[in-house]
Amino acid sequence: MTINERLQHIRSAIDTACRANGRQPDEVRLLLATKTVEPEQIRQAFGKGMNYVGENKVQELKRKQPLLQADNVTFHFIGHLQTNKVKDVLRYAHCIQSVDRLPLAEALDRELQKQGRSMPVLLQVNTSYEESKFGISPEQAALLARQVSALGTLQVQGLMTIGLFSAEEARVRQCFRRLAAIRAQLSELDLPNTRMDELSMGMSGDYEAAIAEGATMVRIGTALFGERVYPDTYYWNENTSL
Repeated sequence: MTINERLQHIRSAIDTACRANGRQPDEVRLLLATKTVEPEQIRQAFGKGMNYVGENKVQELKRKQPLLQADNVTFHFIGHLQTNKVKDVLRYAHCIQSVDRLPLAEALDRELQKQGRSMPVLLQVNTSYEESKFGISPEQAALLARQVSALGTLQVQGLMTIGLFSAEEARVRQCFRRLAAIRAQLSELDLPNTRMDELSMGMSGDYEAAIAEGATMVRIGTALFGERVYPDTYYWNENTSL
């Protein structure tokens, strides 16, 4: 099956999941999760209008962005971000989905102040409570939202999570339902520089369940580009805390 055929299948599945849950297909955007995927392959998945690409590692973002910048692409950084990579990620990304701690937010704010600009971000929440995953705990999400909202250069546009890696759909959906509940809670706070519009949740194995629970963006990689040869630690190094 070609990338284009897989893309058609995924878009059809997104449409079906939306309609099955009383939603319109245009409520859910497809973000291409392109870790280890080469620009030529990525370009095959582009459609008309804006194309959304998500990268997990800064070095891949730096390499691919110049090669794809003519393709009307919005680049999202979706991996764990170390503070010493802030300058690089701000140069190449249009949105950062993985703000999960105050020191990172402050580092981003300092650099953005120097540049005289702002940046859309999402707060990453560890809804599965797995130690191997990054993200603020659900209980601390409101505190982090208050702290980040006070930094004028960061425009909080919503939340991101990685669901539980499990074959039990009910447990996976609980993670997504938890993120939606947190969004509702944070929306009531009416924080400055904050719009709880986005729920970035759902990947190749669980995006239909995420749509059922309110996802506005699903991050699809393996189902579109095929299996990767690297372990999860290549994308999320749980031993890195900077």
